[in-house]
Amino acid sequence: MATVLVVDDEKHIRELIRLYLEDEGMVVVEKSNGEEAWQYYHEHSVDLVVLDVMMPRMDGWELCSKLREAGDKPILMITAKGEPEERIKGFKLGTDDYLVKPFEPVELALRVKALLKRYRISISQTVKLGVIILDKTKYQIRNMDTGLTDSIPLKEFELLYMLAVHPGQLYTRDTLIQHIWGYEYEGDERTIDTHIKRLRERFGEYESYFKIVTLRGLGYRLEVYHD
Repeated sequence: MATVLVVDDEKHIRELIRLYLEDEGMVVVEKSNGEEAWQYYHEHSVDLVVLDVMMPRMDGWELCSKLREAGDKPILMITAKGEPEERIKGFKLGTDDYLVKPFEPVELALRVKALLKRYRISISQTVKLGVIILDKTKYQIRNMDTGLTDSIPLKEFELLYMLAVHPGQLYTRDTLIQHIWGYEYEGDERTIDTHIKRLRERFGEYESYFKIVTLRGLGYRLEVYHD
């Protein structure tokens, strides 16, 4: 079930969008400003963001830019202005689609569904590591031998998933911090080391299939031995 983050300072607009998207079977999270939305995005799993341009405490332009720097989740921007310059600015910042107020809620719902479909077609949501399947749609780990599923802390899952998507690729600590914790993270690189240690402990019995390798002074990579 897709989770959509709706960001707009107008309550009735948020409620209208929520009603139509919930009718399509989606989970909707409402935020009234860019700062709250940005914080929520880093702490929870979100499949798509619908955001207004004119908002207090971080407008839609800045939020769109931050979201695009942090990842590739689909973004639908809505605004009261329909000038070509506004649309061009939005697309340059990384929005995937654009709607001008007043809009038909049915059209917005159709565009959201189209973006979700496009996203899921172009980006695989599962990664296979031997007998282990990482399912990002549910943030679960499935063992194909036993059929059992398990969950681990969100940041550990995201870290393992990022390494597993491109096995053999070296990732520096800075790169991992920026992609998983965000550019504004104020902790140090030891956070990565701690999470890597926990992942090794959790999946030690699967080292014949995959292993997280340390390259001293450089970073980490995941090596796959059996697919």
